[in-house]
Amino acid sequence: MCQGGAVRVAIVEDDIHVGQLMTLWLEEAGHTGRLYTNGKDFLREISRETFDLLIFDWMLPDTTGDKLLMWVREHLDQPVPVIFVTARDTEEDIVRGLNLGADDYITKPVRRNEFLARVAAVMRRTQSRAPESASIEISSYHIDLNLRTVRRGQEEVELTQKEFELAVFLFRNLGRLLSRQHLLESVWGHQGGMNTRTVDTHVSRLRTKLDFSPANGLRLSAIYNHGYRLEQIEPTNANA
Repeated sequence: MCQGGAVRVAIVEDDIHVGQLMTLWLEEAGHTGRLYTNGKDFLREISRETFDLLIFDWMLPDTTGDKLLMWVREHLDQPVPVIFVTARDTEEDIVRGLNLGADDYITKPVRRNEFLARVAAVMRRTQSRAPESASIEISSYHIDLNLRTVRRGQEEVELTQKEFELAVFLFRNLGRLLSRQHLLESVWGHQGGMNTRTVDTHVSRLRTKLDFSPANGLRLSAIYNHGYRLEQIEPTNANA
């Protein structure tokens, strides 16, 4: 998830007014929404983008929501929660959507407070979240969220504000592939106007300063044409 519990959401909805309304509600609640009006555009983007939540209409100009759901469940490496928001309100449709793997099903007309409450409920159920803590400890790294310090072993590593925020976000999403745009929006709070090379520059500095390496039990990988993944690995002895 994004910093501060915010959620990055992809909405696939061909009624642009409904899609824009849901996007507005999400943004008013502190989340980020990206609207796609057809399945083709969504599938092209999902190959290089990452989201915390997907919202599908059922009837789309070029496909159907259930087909999108089946594609997502088959092709995405990591599970992403899916909510249907659709005018199809028969019991048969609802059961089919849930049986295919949807996490919730909302019938139109969609109402703001119910919509946001269901988004929050789905994220609570599907995100494995550790109890809130003032620190993060992984391998030889210790992050103190109150003091805003990072230690590798006994050594404190000096980071800039954005490097620290990026480190926290990567550690909180350990093992998860994150697109550059996802990182940009989550750490810098920008949806546009800032080049994703900013992310590459900060990641490069972070990799050097924190010395992510097998010897320290962490690997920060660049995934071609996509983004980055921080993974915990078995520490190796550099002198062995």
